[in-house]
Amino acid sequence: MDKRSYINHAKAWECIEDHEAARETPFVRHARTLAQQAQLPACSAAVGGLLNTYETLTHASSVIVIGTGSLVETAQLVEGLHGEGKLTAVDSSVQGGAQVRMLLKSMEDDTRTTLRMVSAQPGVYLQRLNGADYDLIVVCGDASNYEPAYEQAPRLLKHGGTIVFTDALAMASPHAKGGLTNPADRSPKAVMMRGLLDRIEDDERFVTALTPAGTGLLIAGYR
Repeated sequence: MDKRSYINHAKAWECIEDHEAARETPFVRHARTLAQQAQLPACSAAVGGLLNTYETLTHASSVIVIGTGSLVETAQLVEGLHGEGKLTAVDSSVQGGAQVRMLLKSMEDDTRTTLRMVSAQPGVYLQRLNGADYDLIVVCGDASNYEPAYEQAPRLLKHGGTIVFTDALAMASPHAKGGLTNPADRSPKAVMMRGLLDRIEDDERFVTALTPAGTGLLIAGYR
C-alpha cells in the first residue's frame, strides 16, 4: 500500500466517523458528554453505530456489556433493544461504574428495558449468571475484562449468540505503542489480544471475523 492509499484510508475513516457521529441520538450524545466530563474513554461513533445495528439485526433481547466506563457502548446497546429485553452492565472501576449507573438511571423512566448495573470483577460476577441466557456480550475497556468474558461466553450465550470484543487491535490503551499493528508493542493489552485472537480463532465452538471499525472489532458467533 503506497502513501496515497494510506491517506485515502485515513480520509475514509474520518468521513465515516463524522457521518456516524452526526447520526447519534441525544441519549448517545449525552453518554459521550458524560464520558468526556469524567475523562473516560469513549468508543468511536462507527463502533457504537455498528453495535446498535448488529444488536437490532440479530434480534438480541438479552445483553451483557462489560467495560471500564463504557458509556457510549452502553447507550448504543440500550437504544438497540428498542425498549424491550434486558441489559446488564458490568464495570469493576469505581468511577466508571458510577457514571454508567448514572446513565442508566437517566433512562429507566423512558424504557421498558430491564437495566442492571453491577460493580464487580467480570471473572467473579459472570460465573453467577444463568447459563444459555444471553444473546450478545460486548467486551470493552481494560485488558482484564477480555479473558474472563471469553472463558464464560460458551456457558452464558445461547446457541447462535455472539460475543464482540472492542479495541481488538489494542490501540486504545494508554500504554499502547501501536497495538497489534506494531509487533514490538508488548503492552499488557496487546500481549493479551494476540493470545486471545489465536485462541478464539482456533476454538471450533466459534465462527469469527476481525473488522476494522474503530480500533478493531472481533466478532465471534457461538455455534
